[in-house]
Amino acid sequence: MLLHAEWTPYIKRRAVELGFMACGISKAEFLEEEAPRLENWLKRGMNGKMGYMENHFDKRLDPRLLVDGAKSVISLLLNYYPPAEDQQPDDTLKISKYAYGRDYHFVIKDKLKTLLADIQANIGEVGGRCFVDSAPVLDKAWAKKSGLGWVGKNSNLITPGAGSFYFIAELIVDVELEYDGAIRDYCGTCTKCLDACPTQAITEPYVVDGSKCISYFTIELKDQLIPQDVAGQFGNWVFGCDICQDVCPWNRFAKPTQEAQFQPHPDLKTLSTSDWQDITHEVFQALFRQSALKRTGYEGLKRNIKFVTGQSQLDLGS
Repeated sequence: MLLHAEWTPYIKRRAVELGFMACGISKAEFLEEEAPRLENWLKRGMNGKMGYMENHFDKRLDPRLLVDGAKSVISLLLNYYPPAEDQQPDDTLKISKYAYGRDYHFVIKDKLKTLLADIQANIGEVGGRCFVDSAPVLDKAWAKKSGLGWVGKNSNLITPGAGSFYFIAELIVDVELEYDGAIRDYCGTCTKCLDACPTQAITEPYVVDGSKCISYFTIELKDQLIPQDVAGQFGNWVFGCDICQDVCPWNRFAKPTQEAQFQPHPDLKTLSTSDWQDITHEVFQALFRQSALKRTGYEGLKRNIKFVTGQSQLDLGS
């Protein structure tokens, strides 16, 4: 068994060995700074029809309500940035880069379970839970608190020397570890993300109105039709949107992921706009069988394609 002084270095080393880009640790406690911010965001209706964001308000702010006896939040980053040769060209319909490969929930959950098992094997009786974007945990707040980056004006976590194209996950455990401290904000006077957002979803620096985001309309909104008042504002995006990250100067430091499971299907980047418009359920299954695109599904993707290409307006007029 490891000595107490060895616990934190071991966890960070093992995380990197499992493929995580970075690991930071913070004390499990109430997120005082986030409480009024989250309450105000919800009161302003910026969650749109994402009603689940209003649930478990207290648990979102206090990890001790999620894990009995929680002492530490271990935050982890997993890079998904695709190499240039795998990225879709700009002249076709596009999906967010995070959805190119296998659904990140499966990839990260496997790594987290392995990390927790290794911690228990080398430290002793440790209670904890794995969290991958499927429970009321404020990922970015914990990652910021553990020194993995700062929350930028586009509300994404940004890491010096790495950018923001990564997933955030947590292990919340009931042992005390060595805690990291937050770093400063390096956005400076830059407003590239605000200027580039076609739907003005970034209403002011550090505030994103989720109900105006392209990702909200193309993934979270389950209505049969997307509102016509945003027609023509999505560019080529039919699932998610990377604009505020693509224009961020810090993402010039993004390096291609080494995670093989995030490699896209080789046919993805060859799809033309007409290929997307003609996509069949069989092709959808072949390309995106284990992808995060299952969140919108085949019918949802077809809805988005029709909206972005103007076909839904033609259907309404017929």
